[in-house]
Amino acid sequence: MEVCYQLPVLPLDRPVPKHVLSRRGAISFSSSSSLFGAPDPRQLSQRRGAISYDSSDQTALYIRMLARLGCDSTAASAPERRVHRLLSFQRYLHSSRVLRGSPSRCLYTSLMKTTLDRPEYDISLNPSNTSQTNSGIHCVCFAFFLKCMLDKVGNWNFDIFLFDRLTNGNSLITLTFHLLNQYGLVELFQLDMIKLWRFLVMVQEDYHSDNPYHNAVHAADVTQAMYCYMKEPKLAKSLTSYDIILGLLAAATHDLDHPGVNQPFLIKTDHYLASLYRNTSVLENHHWKSAVGLLRETGLFSHLPPEKSLGLERELGSLILATDISQQNEYLSRFRLHLDQQSLCLSNASHRHFILQMALKCADICNPCRPWELSKQWSEKVTEEFFQQGDIEKKHNLQVSPLCNRETNSVGNIQIGFMTYVAEPLFTEWARFSDTRLSQTMLGHMGLNKASWGGLLQEQMSASEEAELPTPVPKDGDSTGMTEGTSSKEIPQGSSQS
Repeated sequence: MEVCYQLPVLPLDRPVPKHVLSRRGAISFSSSSSLFGAPDPRQLSQRRGAISYDSSDQTALYIRMLARLGCDSTAASAPERRVHRLLSFQRYLHSSRVLRGSPSRCLYTSLMKTTLDRPEYDISLNPSNTSQTNSGIHCVCFAFFLKCMLDKVGNWNFDIFLFDRLTNGNSLITLTFHLLNQYGLVELFQLDMIKLWRFLVMVQEDYHSDNPYHNAVHAADVTQAMYCYMKEPKLAKSLTSYDIILGLLAAATHDLDHPGVNQPFLIKTDHYLASLYRNTSVLENHHWKSAVGLLRETGLFSHLPPEKSLGLERELGSLILATDISQQNEYLSRFRLHLDQQSLCLSNASHRHFILQMALKCADICNPCRPWELSKQWSEKVTEEFFQQGDIEKKHNLQVSPLCNRETNSVGNIQIGFMTYVAEPLFTEWARFSDTRLSQTMLGHMGLNKASWGGLLQEQMSASEEAELPTPVPKDGDSTGMTEGTSSKEIPQGSSQS
């Protein structure tokens, strides 16, 4: 399905009255301009964008970018897909009795009881209705597998793709709620259950499911990795409940509303977000502001004193901004200096916050440290997102960004370079800070994955060389040799050009 773009991006359609700026919360306006558009002008009038204004910072517009609209009329529309997902999730909530306050550890028990107690699943009452009985058994089986996975959510080989399928595409909501409950944070911070679920549903919906990589499954994977790091002995005995809820929320929202393109793309297309944030940490600022907009729209922390909720928003932004890969060397140098001088003191709130920043940075790029079966899937997804951006740049005669040209790059060489220059230095320092079995496991997986990609590249290069061998000259009058020798063989990616 082709995605159409409108370039350049126009400003907002209408001026905002001053009295609106004094209001807190989310205000929806009809918008006919966005980076993501459709060729049919009639569709523009159906689009809406949510914009939050805060009187304390009138220049900060919390803009939730609209989901991409495809050009394939045969595919289901985005609103229809969203309604389908929401209705499906509402059925999931109803069956698991979560809205009535069931703790997440009882999801399996309540789902089994709710399913099996329904009259239509009683064979004695409906001896001929075996199809519904089988459906109930399937629900119980899925609930059983879901419980087994939640029981092992702290394992590093946790399969987030399988978990997403078991939750019917609601991995981020289910996982985040489970972890908040497991730590007792819902009761401790007196979070309203309805507001919490509304917030989590809106967070998941604001991730673009058509992004190959930066979607809700990636956010759930990062949240699970963040949980693994916070379980490490040094952090487990030092982090406060406030640190934990901050870390989980930052992980869940760290790529909120990611457009599927990088910062240089937004800058060279004069996107309004690049202008708004002055070409500095554009995406990370947008993720943070989008998260703040959802917190205020749902009122999740409205019961807290204003100074505490504002402080939480600022620290949430500090964590999300740390994921800017362009600031990698700055954070890594500071981390290395602390370790060299042995100056980290986790009883100090600012030092704990810095370690949370480093943990979130590790969680964000931990894919090379996963087992090969998982790591390979993530590598292919992120590379495809790069290549899709490159295709867009070619279409609009823009300079193709590094790593985004599918004709000169391959998954293997991109991943080997990323591991060598980005992942290995970071995780080596993390292992110095937390020298545990998990740290050694991650480094071990990374070494094996790097070798696996190297082996695949070597195989591809060998195949390319065989394809480039000179064609044997046929004997006079032998036309079959010419036919066989000129048969084409596709040269795979990862050739000598890579």
